[in-house]
Amino acid sequence: MTAVLLAGFIAIPTISPAQAAVCTPAAATPKQQFRAMWIASVVNIDWPSQTGLSAAAQQAEYRSWLDLAVSKKMNAVVVQIRPTADAFWPNALEPWSQYLTGTQGVSPGYDPLAFMVNEAHARNLEFHAWFNPYRIAMTEDASTLVSSHPARQNPSWRFPYGGKLYYNPGIPAVRDFVEDAMMDAVTRYDIDGVHWDDYFYPYPAAGESIPDSATFAQYGAGFSNIHDWRRNNVDLLVQEMGQRIHAAKPWVKFGVSPFGIWRNASTDPNGSATTGLQSYDAIYADSRKWVQQGWIDYITPQIYWHIGFATADYTELVRWWSTVVAPTNVQLYVGQAAYRAGASGQDPAWQNTTELSDHLTVNRGYLEVKGDIYFSAKDVRDNRINSISTLVNAHYTKPALVPAHGSGSAPAAPVITSAVRGANGVSLTWTGSGTEYAIYRLTAPAGECSFVDAANLIKTVRGTSYTDTTAAVGTTYTYYISALNRYHKESPVSAGRTEVPAGPFQVIIDGPTTASSNWGSSSFSSQRYGADYRFANPASVSDAAWFRANIPAAGNYKIEIWYPANSGYNNLTPHIIAASGGNQTINVNQRVNGGAWRNLGTFSLTAGDHNIVGVSRWTTGTGYVIADAVRITKV
Repeated sequence: MTAVLLAGFIAIPTISPAQAAVCTPAAATPKQQFRAMWIASVVNIDWPSQTGLSAAAQQAEYRSWLDLAVSKKMNAVVVQIRPTADAFWPNALEPWSQYLTGTQGVSPGYDPLAFMVNEAHARNLEFHAWFNPYRIAMTEDASTLVSSHPARQNPSWRFPYGGKLYYNPGIPAVRDFVEDAMMDAVTRYDIDGVHWDDYFYPYPAAGESIPDSATFAQYGAGFSNIHDWRRNNVDLLVQEMGQRIHAAKPWVKFGVSPFGIWRNASTDPNGSATTGLQSYDAIYADSRKWVQQGWIDYITPQIYWHIGFATADYTELVRWWSTVVAPTNVQLYVGQAAYRAGASGQDPAWQNTTELSDHLTVNRGYLEVKGDIYFSAKDVRDNRINSISTLVNAHYTKPALVPAHGSGSAPAAPVITSAVRGANGVSLTWTGSGTEYAIYRLTAPAGECSFVDAANLIKTVRGTSYTDTTAAVGTTYTYYISALNRYHKESPVSAGRTEVPAGPFQVIIDGPTTASSNWGSSSFSSQRYGADYRFANPASVSDAAWFRANIPAAGNYKIEIWYPANSGYNNLTPHIIAASGGNQTINVNQRVNGGAWRNLGTFSLTAGDHNIVGVSRWTTGTGYVIADAVRITKV
């Protein structure tokens, strides 16, 4: 159903394929670009800043990280919630993380993951849950684990190596378990992505061999050497986890951030022109294969080297990874070493204020590069040598949409219901079926190329209202809004709405904002308002269809309803008015007086975005109850 606009509409021009071809997006303001930072919890790198903070202090710190991301025009955060075979959420498989309270297994007194996801979404930031699959502890001493820890209960599942403790990737039961542990968060929380870093088999430790020869003897049938078997173990983890994620929630993205070098060209002609550590050989990560097989949705190689670095040149690795993803549907985001910029002990190139910014300039030359993730949050905040500010000023002057992924159709275009200039800016309201909305602002009606990039994009939000506090006094704006679904598929933009001065508030809600599946849709009656209306059988249940509106200020409002009349409709349809003094119910005979606005009266309403009118099924009358449209006017 579509809300009706009362004034100030401007239609957008129809753009033909030939016209679209001449609309070249500006490289400096891409419309879709993933922008995120890693928020690391292991050894309290970023969050929480230390163990034992109160729940309120932890939450305040986390909000400050999200506010930092918003201030840098990022659109996602990647938060570590399972750093060492433990959890930042309550579950039956693994203990609470020690990085919350200082003691493994001790509850922090709230559900951090639920809190983190809700706070991120409130700012329209995607939340990617970062898991480390196999690392158990930052020490080899298993006695430091809580007694109920699965690694204590199953000592054959683990091995010590390089001063740390790991689950053995070669044991099928281990692989099943770590997948189950991660899927617990996927199925129970509204996360947007599953993210893994570069730790699978441990990085080589001098003088040590991975103690898994007995495991190879038990499970390595069909493999001529232990190295191919180890790579296959990791391949299975990646493939199976991707399948399980997409079976549970197809919109949740699965991404991996591997070491930046797959193989060197001197070893493998398919490799990059580099001479550094080869993750294929050293940690058994065949990341190129994961992309080629489409087991993941995005890949974020950690290209933590500067432009021109002889061993691993940033420019060469961006080129190489772009060729890897080019024939696939896997998106490429670059892992950026914010921790190096301006830090002591780094190569002199990292003392150059523009080094990180120059990386994004290189990226512009490759359409395959869809964004960047920065390690880590504290380095984004610290902004040493103004490296982050320089990057943001050069590349993030406008917001950006998260790149679309997956299949399926975009939602329908939303409808702007008001654009009113007030003391605090221009207040917008609209209706639509998106998970989020993109708001565009122009000083003139839209042209054929107005929406090909982010030049006119001012904000992305969840919800159906926004106040543009940046609207300059003395300038008249026209607003356009598009809707995006969980896959970030963008609808056509709405008809434009030019702002009007603040005056008597009026809004029309065409169709209930919320209604259960017991309410059907019909376009039978020509007396309907808009395209269709909702109907339901009477029942002695609390199952109202609610009309919701954003009331600008507390006060008295006239409420009118529209419905099609029919002799088969209900003669005592209850209309519940959520007035400030309590709900009031008015019964309406929907067999007569249809096809026009009918005044229910004037009511005192509270300010804010909330349910105003509910059409109830609980009636002694007979026939369908109808919910079609509501008009609210300030008096």
